[in-house]
Amino acid sequence: MAIDLIFQIVILIFSVVIHEVSHGYAAYKLGDPTAKYQGRLSINPLRHLDLFGSIIIPLLLIISKAGFIIGWAKPVPVNVYNLRNQRWGEAIVAAAGPLSNIIVALIFGLIIRFAFASGASITTPVLTITSIIVFINLLLAIFNLVPIPPLDGSKILFAFLPERARAFREVLESFGFFIVLLFILFFWHLIAPIISGLFMLITGLYL
Repeated sequence: MAIDLIFQIVILIFSVVIHEVSHGYAAYKLGDPTAKYQGRLSINPLRHLDLFGSIIIPLLLIISKAGFIIGWAKPVPVNVYNLRNQRWGEAIVAAAGPLSNIIVALIFGLIIRFAFASGASITTPVLTITSIIVFINLLLAIFNLVPIPPLDGSKILFAFLPERARAFREVLESFGFFIVLLFILFFWHLIAPIISGLFMLITGLYL
């Protein structure tokens, strides 16, 4: 139990670091060097960890057997006014985070699928760790695509809305944290099947 707990937290930390670095790198490629200047394009976890979101919350969820694990790192700073593409730049930067997690999930998920398909032996510890990597990265990707501020999905959604919807965006952003909390408490069941379905599709295994 203790070893599984450690592995889950370590994998979550590195997954959220990859997520945040991807935001910063996408912003850098689009003309905003803010994250680079602040040293946030590094994969060193110490530059990204949020004590509450990266350690305490995941630990409590795992210990309480909540059935899911959520965490976050310190958001990578992005100055949207520096982005060359003012129409879609913020959405591209937002999408980079979930996309990076999906790529990680695909890589490790296909390792599992091809290992079984080829008849290669895969030990239980390796299968467990690899499955955790796939699951956590799918969870981070799908959860962050929910269109509620400050999640990435909201920035993608706002890019498609007309300028007159700015007031609507500001209202949502004002109450975003509480809406996200309500979503986790009461509507988590809406995305859980999506995560499970993608896990099965990629790995060929059931959760």
